[in-house]
Amino acid sequence: MPVLPFLLGALCLFAIAYRYYSAFIAAKVLALDPHRPTPATTLYDGNNYYPTNRWVLFGHHFAAITGAGPLIGPVLAAQFGFLPGFLWLVIGVTLGGAVHDFVILTSSVRCGGKSIAEIARREIGPVAGLVTSIAILFVVVIALAGLGLAVVNALSESAWGSFTIVFSIPLALLMGLYIYRLKGGTDRAVKQATVVGVAALLGAVVF
Repeated sequence: MPVLPFLLGALCLFAIAYRYYSAFIAAKVLALDPHRPTPATTLYDGNNYYPTNRWVLFGHHFAAITGAGPLIGPVLAAQFGFLPGFLWLVIGVTLGGAVHDFVILTSSVRCGGKSIAEIARREIGPVAGLVTSIAILFVVVIALAGLGLAVVNALSESAWGSFTIVFSIPLALLMGLYIYRLKGGTDRAVKQATVVGVAALLGAVVF
């Protein structure tokens, strides 16, 4: 079965949801104000609170939101077929996952960059904060366990895959040092580091 119709259909649905559904959430539910300063500006300390280049911020949020999906998704598709995973990605992401992450990130920004557990403790009470912290711990442990199992199974017969993953860690550190310590976080520095970093990562995959 050709995959192109499914891919185009998913992209069209995502585009429509982004244009209309996310705009509704942003304007009517969260009432976003582009002129409102973020904690990166109001609490700036050069370390934990730092106004980040928009492309770096996009990449960070994209990686954090996708999480284990790019690794576990193909494994589940190979085990159960593509249709369940496809439907979950299209429907679940549009109605649940994207809205959830959007609301949580916005709540954190409006509460001084606090975590969801700290927000629950402040807005509801200490018991709610404790319960939320425990729930987050279990979710993180389960997610990491599932991700670890999928990665171990995928790399058990591929030593080159382990090298690629290990190589990406110092590469990311060097890119960060170049962008912020040497070039001050400019758009040009981000583009330069991205080109070199992607080329180096592809080289690690090939060689």
